[in-house]
Amino acid sequence: MAFDFQNLSDQRIIIDKLEVQSFEMNVYLVKLYVKDHQGMLYNGGKLMRFHSTQQIRDAFATMHVVEAVMMHESPYDEMIGNPPKVKEPMVLPFSMTQPY
Repeated sequence: MAFDFQNLSDQRIIIDKLEVQSFEMNVYLVKLYVKDHQGMLYNGGKLMRFHSTQQIRDAFATMHVVEAVMMHESPYDEMIGNPPKVKEPMVLPFSMTQPY
């Protein structure tokens, strides 16, 4: 399932979990969990990309987010000749609190 940002901001829904997927070069994608549905965040039919964590906080400032986490998976072990990781990606708590 895909979530459209404009539809989310027009409705008053509760986001059970917001998962920030962190990639290299300051690219962040957002996966949402709402009730029994999960999916990536789109805007105008395109995958919505953020270039800072503050952009994510600003975008969801008026929405009710129960839990937020950041997921990061590093490719560097494979790049230096070590075997591929079998562990799950690193998952950290992500604060939705505005710093100002």
